[in-house]
Amino acid sequence: MKNKVTSIVLNNFKNDSRVLKENISLQNAGYKVLIVALHEEPLDEFDKVQGVDVHRIKLKSITWSKNLFMSMLKYMEWSYRIIKLYRKSDIVHCNDLSALPVGVAIKYFNKNVKIVYDAHEYETEVDGLNGMRKTLTKFFEKFLIKYVDKTITVSNAIANEYVRLYNIPKPSLVLNTPPYKEIEKKDIFREALNIQKDKTIFLYQGGLSGGRGIEILLDTFKLINDEKSVIVFMGYGPLENLIQEASKRYKNIYFHKAVTPDVLLDYTCSADFGILFYENSCLNHYYCSPNKMFEYLMAEIPVIVSSLYEMKRLVEDYNIGEVAFENTSRGLKKAIEKASNLDQEELHKNIQKVKEVYNWEEQEKFLLEVYGELK
Repeated sequence: MKNKVTSIVLNNFKNDSRVLKENISLQNAGYKVLIVALHEEPLDEFDKVQGVDVHRIKLKSITWSKNLFMSMLKYMEWSYRIIKLYRKSDIVHCNDLSALPVGVAIKYFNKNVKIVYDAHEYETEVDGLNGMRKTLTKFFEKFLIKYVDKTITVSNAIANEYVRLYNIPKPSLVLNTPPYKEIEKKDIFREALNIQKDKTIFLYQGGLSGGRGIEILLDTFKLINDEKSVIVFMGYGPLENLIQEASKRYKNIYFHKAVTPDVLLDYTCSADFGILFYENSCLNHYYCSPNKMFEYLMAEIPVIVSSLYEMKRLVEDYNIGEVAFENTSRGLKKAIEKASNLDQEELHKNIQKVKEVYNWEEQEKFLLEVYGELK
């Protein structure tokens, strides 16, 4: 048996596909893995998810308070419990910056432990982070990263930024891609939502929250409003009611509730195009390589994206869809019109090539390479 790996994540580990994929890969490679998360009812405190052991730390109070002081007290309690229980780990895998202080504290008590810092985003440049919170976040990352043995990021541009900011070796790139899957085209959306065969279905799937261009998508399809091009929103989040209200007023706007990961691609492949329209509101968005992009491509549908650095590069390098010339309703409307005239046969061939590269089986190799270099 190889080393004991404790993977720490500050969520309830209910829908964290990246953390699950990574730990399944490590377990299959012979590592003894345990995911440590935050308990939330009605989830089990001790659990096993797809063969991986999970411990959700149960705190004295069930919910997190909006009060900053109380939240800090709860974070300290969560951290203390993990340090006390798991400081004899061989490797601590810190998922996001929120877990990194815990890993560094463990290293204080156990000099032999190795820390892997897995930054799932551009941690200091996320949307809504500003003022003193941003200053403190930058300070803590700069201070803590000195104790890290290996750093992983989710975009080449973010990796380059970490080199520039912290003068560290370039972080390894492990993209959040789905497992490879052969696709059998389905027509679930037309059947479930009564969409006619001659309509072109544009799909947005994922979190229905601010910063992801939801309002721009709604405004664009209200503007189109010709029933030839329709959009389906599939997911959940605070903007769900806004979408449902629009779907009642406009015949080319539809809502479908979120589905489980095991059937997700069956739904995704039922669309004609996938849309990702993150707003250029922060560097995290500008440099992002969202897992939804790779889900669209694994489902063999071309993509339409906003003009942001990493997404634009991928679409243009592989010729797998259309990039909006500006991140507005006008830009998206033009991109939709151009996408409808693309050569579908050529798109399909290009997407097949991309699938061979951007799948979890390939990304897993980079993860295991990182672990193989820990000395």
